Amino acid sequence: MGERITFRRPDGKECAGYLARAVGADRAPGVVVLQEWWGLNDQIKGVADRWAGAGYHALVPDLYRGKLTLEAAEAHHLMEGLNFADAATQDVRGAVQYLKVQSPKVGVTGFCMGGVLTILAAVHVPEVDAASSWYGYPPPEAGDVRTIRIPLQGHFALDDAAFPIAGVDALEARLKEGKVPYDFHRYKAQHAFGNETGPNYVPEAATLAWQRTLAFLATHLKG
Repeated sequence: MGERITFRRPDGKECAGYLARAVGADRAPGVVVLQEWWGLNDQIKGVADRWAGAGYHALVPDLYRGKLTLEAAEAHHLMEGLNFADAATQDVRGAVQYLKVQSPKVGVTGFCMGGVLTILAAVHVPEVDAASSWYGYPPPEAGDVRTIRIPLQGHFALDDAAFPIAGVDALEARLKEGKVPYDFHRYKAQHAFGNETGPNYVPEAATLAWQRTLAFLATHLKG
């Protein structure tokens, strides 16, 4: 369904990505979809295709510049090598700006590492209209979440070893301090419960989180 494209970052450099367009709707809302630590693989392309089927132009920026892996150790290495500030303020912002040429409103959603970047985009990318993070959150020093002024949704696993639920509680407290419009959900599951190709997939939780994300972004991007 989608195609490989390149778009320009705010600093003028180019970034590649996978774009799946909503059929028959040039002015459809847009959503930037952010990968897990595996890279821009077929699974995350499939997520973009689902968004296109739901009536959105969906763009997945290639944060690893073409690198992919199936090994957790290599994925960790690739993620450790990623400059999160640059990814959020340049790759993600460039993707949002690219979609904004046609889409009146653009949201961001992401998973794991992409969930971290989703929240950072809510902090640092002024063009974003709404954000939905799946099982990922940034460390406090990465940005002041109290400054977020767009609607923020989160989906978190109660038994997440990578992103402990105590960190979600602390994040929620900071959002309350900033009077951020947020909507958090917690699921009896482990990390990456929404990835249908992974060992922690929980169909019931994944379906509920997807339905909630669809409803959330429809409210804030299609209205």
